[in-house]
Amino acid sequence: MQNKEYLTSSYDFTLPSELIATYPASPRDSAKLLVYNREKDEITHVLFSDFEKFIPKKCALIFNDTKVIKARLFGLKISGAKIELLINRALNAHNINVYIRGKVKIDTKIFFNENLIAKVKKLNSDGSRIVNFFRNNKLLRFEDILPIIDKIGHVPLPPYIQRENNQEDESEYQSVFAQNEGAVAAPTASLHFTNEQHKRICKNHIHAFITLHVGSGTFKPVECTTITDHPMHSEYYDISDNAKELLNSNIPILSVGTTSTRTIEFYVRHKDIQRGEANLFLHPNNKPLRVNHLLTNFHLPKSTLLMLVASFVGVDKARELYRVAIEEKYRFYSYGDAMLIL
Repeated sequence: MQNKEYLTSSYDFTLPSELIATYPASPRDSAKLLVYNREKDEITHVLFSDFEKFIPKKCALIFNDTKVIKARLFGLKISGAKIELLINRALNAHNINVYIRGKVKIDTKIFFNENLIAKVKKLNSDGSRIVNFFRNNKLLRFEDILPIIDKIGHVPLPPYIQRENNQEDESEYQSVFAQNEGAVAAPTASLHFTNEQHKRICKNHIHAFITLHVGSGTFKPVECTTITDHPMHSEYYDISDNAKELLNSNIPILSVGTTSTRTIEFYVRHKDIQRGEANLFLHPNNKPLRVNHLLTNFHLPKSTLLMLVASFVGVDKARELYRVAIEEKYRFYSYGDAMLIL
C-alpha cells in the first residue's frame, strides 16, 4: 500500500463553481486572507490589508517580479482559416514553445496583424509546437516579438476563467511590481498587493526580487496515479544579487507565492546557480529547505501547486485548510483569495 502523500487522489477535492473567482477583488487588498500558524495549529480569518501585521519579525520577503506578456494571439492560415496561438515560453532567442488551437504541420505559416508571421518548426509529442517568428522576412528574437504582441496580443487568462479578457485584465492580471517580461501566467499571490502596501512593506522589511517566468504548465493537473511519475514542467529563472545574498544568509524567508518558492528551493539545491531552468517539484516527501513561510492563493485540485502547499503542512492539513476555505466561501484560483502559512 503506497503512502497517501504519493497518491494523486489525495490532492483531489470538489470546489463549488461559484467559488472560482472570475474577476479580481477591488481594491486588491480587500481579498480575504486565511492565516495558518503551524506552531499554534491555529487558523485566523482576516483581509489581505492586514497582511503586514502577520509578517514575522526578522524575516525577509522574496517577490517574483516577472511580467505577464500578451501571449494569446489570433491569426489566419494561408487558407484564411482562423487559428489561435498561445506563447508558452522561449526556448532560446529564436525558438518559441507555443500551443496552437487548430491543425498545423511543419512549415505551416500563421499570419497576424503588424506583419507578424509564425512558422511551425516542430510538432512535440506533448501537444506543444516550436515556432519561429518573422516580420518582413526577418527572423525575430524573442525580445523583438514582445513590443509587437503588446499591440496585437491578448492577456492569457487561465482556462478556468471562462470569459474573454478585457482592458481591466491588462492591469489587474499583473503585480504592481512586475518588471521582467516573459510570463504567460501571473504569480497570483502577488496580485493582492496595492502599490501603497507594497512600498510600505519594502520600506519596513528586508526584501529582494527574483524572476521566474511562469509557463502554462503551471495549470497542468497531475494525471499519474503516483505524483512522482509526473513530468514536472521547466521555467526560466533569474536570481538577483540581492536575493542571492539573502538566500545565502540565515535570515528567515517569507516567500511570496509558489513561483518564488520553487525558484528559491531550486537555487539552494543546485549550488548557487543564479539563472537557468528550474523544474523542481515540491511535495510532502520533498520539503522546502530554505523557505520558512509561504503566501499563496488557493489552487486547482491535483495540481503541483497544491502539492507544494502540502510540502509545508502535510496532506491532511492541506485538505483541512481547503475544506475550511470552502466552508468560509473563500474565492479560489488566480483572481481569488490568499493563504499565509506561518
